[in-house]
Amino acid sequence: MAAGVLLVVVAAAMAMAAAVEGRFVVEKSSVRVLAPEHIRGHHDAAIGNFGVPDYGGTLTGAVLYPPDKKEANGCAPFASKFTAKSRRPVVLLLDRGECYFALKAWNAQQAGAAAVLIADSVDEQLLTMDTPEASPGTEYIDKISIPSALVNRAFGESLKKMAEKAETEGEVVVKLDWRESMPHPDERVEYELWTNSNDECGPRCDEQVEFVRSFRGHAQILERGGYARFTPHYITWYCPDAFKLTRQCQSQCINHGRYCAPDPEQDFGEGYEGKDVVVENLRQLCVHRVANDTGRPWAWWDYAMDYKLRCSMKEKKYSKACAEDVVTSLGLPLDKVLECMGDPNADAENAVLSKEQEDQIGSGSRGDVTILPTLVINDVQYRGKLERTAVLKAVCAGFKEGTEPRVCLSHDMETNECLHRNGGCWRDEATNVTACRDTYRGRVCECPTVNGVQYQGDGYTNCKAVGPGRCSLNHGGCWSETRGEHTFSACSDTALTGCRCPPGFHGDGHKCEDLDECKDKLACTCPDCHCKNTWGSYECGCKGNQVYIRGEDICIASSMSRFGWLVGVLVVSCAVGLGVAGYVFYKYRLRSYMDSEIMAIMSQYMPLDSQNNEHQPLRQQESEA
Repeated sequence: MAAGVLLVVVAAAMAMAAAVEGRFVVEKSSVRVLAPEHIRGHHDAAIGNFGVPDYGGTLTGAVLYPPDKKEANGCAPFASKFTAKSRRPVVLLLDRGECYFALKAWNAQQAGAAAVLIADSVDEQLLTMDTPEASPGTEYIDKISIPSALVNRAFGESLKKMAEKAETEGEVVVKLDWRESMPHPDERVEYELWTNSNDECGPRCDEQVEFVRSFRGHAQILERGGYARFTPHYITWYCPDAFKLTRQCQSQCINHGRYCAPDPEQDFGEGYEGKDVVVENLRQLCVHRVANDTGRPWAWWDYAMDYKLRCSMKEKKYSKACAEDVVTSLGLPLDKVLECMGDPNADAENAVLSKEQEDQIGSGSRGDVTILPTLVINDVQYRGKLERTAVLKAVCAGFKEGTEPRVCLSHDMETNECLHRNGGCWRDEATNVTACRDTYRGRVCECPTVNGVQYQGDGYTNCKAVGPGRCSLNHGGCWSETRGEHTFSACSDTALTGCRCPPGFHGDGHKCEDLDECKDKLACTCPDCHCKNTWGSYECGCKGNQVYIRGEDICIASSMSRFGWLVGVLVVSCAVGLGVAGYVFYKYRLRSYMDSEIMAIMSQYMPLDSQNNEHQPLRQQESEA
């Protein structure tokens, strides 16, 4: 029996066992339709196991569906770039079928898409889109940097129909939301890597080796600071009873067929055997356990890296002695590691490897581990490229808000999406005020507040300053112009919004032109007036020696003859005399009136002499009484 056939049999046996206790879980993100109104809502989308899902972030974009149906499957490079009219990022919608999922994503990325949604072609439960096996022509897989997701057929059909009507009914706007795709319950992240010590399995093994090398520094910082707890895991299979005595099982398994791994060269006659891989898997598990017990859990990363450099199976350097030398060189107690490993030839279960097989079967929210390598963060399987920055971002998304360690906020993590084309957000070129705000969970397009002045708008195509003080910031986005010492603006501090051309100009407030008051007969209308237009105003003059009165729009004489002066003096004198006489008469009448009023009041309380006889009998009657 060939090794490949045996592996199929073993995998089938494992699948039957897992079906009882576990399951494969499709990790999903939320796709929220924002427009048009009648199809708004939330939908599930299965995260692709390639590219870089934006864990902890969001992406709002316009859905575009290739108008040429021949391009709709995305299996060939697109003839031109895709751009949205609103300048939003493009979320390209493609049909499933005819080629690899990853190839569709690569072609979409090359055509300018920020994300790709693939519509299923049949009615079924969502599945995880995986990468194809490495083969000539698949080198593009490592270059995919955009997120991908599979949506069900019904939702995909709705998006297609609305995208085709975008010209008349407006863009289809969706928000891809990964903020809750990664649980973030507390200040510590627990994550695990399911891997293999064998480095001869081609691109997948090379990917694991490179990841360990590049991520080691971040992992050790997280563990040394107590921010994260990392656990390595290794996938093994067991050999069915019917095959335990075959050469294949004896070559690929230890502990009498209980724990197996594929032959590195897929050839039982040469090189290393599968059981060599299992033994090294066991050693690395025990290295981690012993390192953890001695308070140095991060030493596993050093061992894994040094093992690849010093004892690589791929380079034919592996031996038991080489691996043990690495353990010793790191200051770990070799006897503790050997005690943990036990006897690989014993006809008995190994506690460490049995625990690995149990953990491989999913429980709770976590599904079965069936893809190698698999990264699990806070009990959720990571989907995407096994690459340093992408993984660190996913790990950092697992921290409770505000508890992220410094490594998550370092320049190494800071992508600053606002630096590239302003993140697709609005920006005022004159003042460099922008709606793009870069955050750990990705950039957002939100109209800002600058120096206490609030901008309002959609953040993508427009933002306008509103409220008091808005005119201090580039005149509130309104028209303004300066000529010489004069500056005019269409922004008014008395109006909280809007732009209105100032007096002397006409226009919409964003463009104002000088109003020719003379041409339009708006000023200097009196018969003796002549008008001269100026920028923003006008000047009026009068014929001869007349003077122009602007408020009355009239001309009056500026000089008089001698006779005119005499008449003027007489008129003024008469006016003054009449005024004085009137004032004297007014004062006399006012004094007489006041005297009479005072006397009348006093008479009620202090009778005058002339009134004594008249009131005497009354006073006598009062005294007698």
